[in-house]
Amino acid sequence: MKSTVETLSSTRVRLDIEVPYADLTEYVADAYKAVASKVNIPGFRKGKVPAAMIDQRVGRGSVIDEAINNALPQFYGMAAREHEVLVVGRPEVDIKEYVDNEKLVFSVEVDVRPEVTLPDFSKITIEVDDLAVTDSDIDEQVDELRARFGTLMTVERETKDGDFVTVDLTAKIDGAEVDGGKANDISYEVGSNRMIDGLDAALLGMKAGDVKNFETQLVGQKDDEKGDVEIKLKAVKERELPPVDDAFAKLASEFDTIAELKADFAERLKRVKAMEQGAQARDLLLKKMIDDLDIPVPDKLVTDEVNEHLEGEGRLEDAEHRAEVDGQVRTSIKSDFLLDAIVKAEEVQVNEIELTEYLIRTSQRYGMPPEQFAKQLQDAGQISQLVAEVSRTKALAGVLGRVNVVDKSGNKVDLEALRPQTPPAAPIDSEE
Repeated sequence: MKSTVETLSSTRVRLDIEVPYADLTEYVADAYKAVASKVNIPGFRKGKVPAAMIDQRVGRGSVIDEAINNALPQFYGMAAREHEVLVVGRPEVDIKEYVDNEKLVFSVEVDVRPEVTLPDFSKITIEVDDLAVTDSDIDEQVDELRARFGTLMTVERETKDGDFVTVDLTAKIDGAEVDGGKANDISYEVGSNRMIDGLDAALLGMKAGDVKNFETQLVGQKDDEKGDVEIKLKAVKERELPPVDDAFAKLASEFDTIAELKADFAERLKRVKAMEQGAQARDLLLKKMIDDLDIPVPDKLVTDEVNEHLEGEGRLEDAEHRAEVDGQVRTSIKSDFLLDAIVKAEEVQVNEIELTEYLIRTSQRYGMPPEQFAKQLQDAGQISQLVAEVSRTKALAGVLGRVNVVDKSGNKVDLEALRPQTPPAAPIDSEE
């Protein structure tokens, strides 16, 4: 097989491939076997029909077409690997010439990853928010802890934010009760905004025994449609919180004094805010590189992804939304190209411990056992995609360590101090 590559643009190439017939013979033989297993010719058992008889009854052209269709992906893949073409998207194949018993000539145009010139990370400065733990931050933590030890007391007054109420709710559309739209004795915290839009505002000022209706959009309704919800308020309760003193500290924690409890909260908050600084620096670095670097994106790849997204939403004709999704897809693809370039330049490898930790964290977000989550990924053929994602995360974290990170007050931020130390382990091959 002979092949050449021509660069058509920064994101597209054409491979011209010539395959001698000798390299096609096994595909032709397999095609004859496939046709022989399908045709019924009197006097011959299925699968035992001679090639000459197939040529006579079916036509050699049909056999050659099947052979070529099966051979094209193999020879295209070999040519792409030979020229180190990093393919993205679907190839467009054009068969130029076929001379029986002599050669097959075809070309493939396909989108490719662009060359990304990475910056000198040591010359980049990222500014993050100051690490500041205020008294109000600590008080908020104390109040959350107090709320866990608070008691609810029934009161005879109008409802206000922060109260807990017991209500019956009935949803109606055009005066008819919605199927499954009735719920009784619901306990709800006013102001939490955790249920139906408009419920919090409607509850304010109500007293036990009051009934009120309000308009809102119900599940399954279109954006311009509204339904009605009836509220029956049965009880109003306020939460009484324990006093902030040493006795509370002993009750709610391992500390003997409230001062010790607050000091512990202060240290915990410093750690959390330091981690937030690291996450902010990572996001800002990625955004800066995407904004600053010229990373071309194949238009066809973008269009295909945008169309797939809009089709799933049933909004293919929504021009305004299309423009929004187009921008999001372009940024996402640029990010992948950039991070993969860093992975390659930094020779990043992922070990089993890192992959396992990522699996556990991700499975928790989906509420699944790690083993079940890993099996689903394997069944879907997405393990290599998972390894790529972990590699990108590790690569960005690695170069972030060479970036100058300062807070808004000009203080240098030491991100290395936040990095967990992972013991070495065998690397994972992303091709597995």
